[in-house]
Amino acid sequence: MIERFLDHSPRLLFLIALACLAALGSALVAQHVYDVRPCPWCVLQRLIFMGIAAVCLAGGVVALCVKAGRARQQMVRVFSAPLVLLALAGLVAATYQHEVAAESASCALSMPERVLTYFDLETRWPEVFMITANCNEAGKYRLLGLPYEIWSGLMFLMCLAIGLGLLLRRPGESSAHAHSQFHSRL
Repeated sequence: MIERFLDHSPRLLFLIALACLAALGSALVAQHVYDVRPCPWCVLQRLIFMGIAAVCLAGGVVALCVKAGRARQQMVRVFSAPLVLLALAGLVAATYQHEVAAESASCALSMPERVLTYFDLETRWPEVFMITANCNEAGKYRLLGLPYEIWSGLMFLMCLAIGLGLLLRRPGESSAHAHSQFHSRL
C-alpha cells in the first residue's frame, strides 16, 4: 500500500509544497489577523517551511519533465535528500522551541536570530520574518488546545516520513511491478 502511495512521487512533492505553504499561510493569518506574535524559533520554522516548499516544487517540476520510470524516481530521490534534511532541521527547531526556548523569557541572540540577521530577512520581508515576541510569550499561544510549535513539529514529521519513503524506495520498482512479481512467485 505504501508503494502505491509512493508511485505518485512528483504529486507527493507538490502536495508537500502545498502543505508547507498552507502552514506558512496559516501562521501569517494567525499573526496578522489574530495577533499571534512569533518568536525567533517560530520565524525560523517559517523559513524552513519555505525551503521545503521550494525544494519540493523544484523536485516535482523536474520529475515531471523527466520520462516516467527509473529516471523520474532518481530525480525524486535527488530532491528527497534536502527535503529530509530540512524536515529534520524543522523538527529539531520545533522540539527545541517547545522543550527549551518556551521555558525562557529571553531568546536573545539565539541561533534563529543569527540566521535571520545574516540573511537580513527581518528588514527585507518584515511581514513574514519580523520577530515580535519572546519564546515564553509565543509558547502560550494555542490552536485547538496545542501549542503552535507542536503543530509545526507534526507537519515536519509528516514531511520527514514522506521524504524518507521517497528517498529509501528501491529505484526502478513500482507497486505494479512488485505486485506482478509477487503473483509470479505464487
